[in-house]
Amino acid sequence: MGDLEAGDEGLWARSLGGNGEAFGTLYDRHRDRVFRHAYRLAGSHHDAEDILASAFLELWRRRNAVRLVEGSVLPWLLITTTNVARNTARAARRYRRFLESLPRAESVSDQGDEDFFGRAQGLLDQDVASALRALKAEDLHLVVLVVFEEYTLSAAGAVLGLSPSAAKSRFHRARQRLKAALADARPRAVPAAPILEGEGA
Repeated sequence: MGDLEAGDEGLWARSLGGNGEAFGTLYDRHRDRVFRHAYRLAGSHHDAEDILASAFLELWRRRNAVRLVEGSVLPWLLITTTNVARNTARAARRYRRFLESLPRAESVSDQGDEDFFGRAQGLLDQDVASALRALKAEDLHLVVLVVFEEYTLSAAGAVLGLSPSAAKSRFHRARQRLKAALADARPRAVPAAPILEGEGA
């Protein structure tokens, strides 16, 4: 972790002074880790890209409130990514409810192979994303910083305003909840491939 975050303080200070190149360097340095975290939460490449962009937009928009941890802007970005992902998921649920309330046509279209591959892609990712979303926000922040980004409990607790003992007990409970959520996830089989015209026994 050491070399990756080296220089964030200087880059951030120059960014606050209006240096766009310094901000671009911060983006290049942390975008992959922020994207991986967004993908873990969203389970969708397209949504993860949108969340990544929103997180860096928030970094600049709320630049006066950003706190560096151990000289790095990454923990702040990861927590913001979590919040953006949760808001995105809530908006998507509202949109789906709206669509479901609309009158439907009687006919059902046959989507064939495209539908099959769409359903089959990322089933495991969706289970992990659902399990992570089941955690409370502060627990999710802690799990992300410690498990996925390998920060110490004390460093993660510092950015979340938790004492070392509180961080330890909260992390233990969060890990148990995550294990339970993953264990309860119903095993989902990959849908059977559609039989194409001309195929058969």
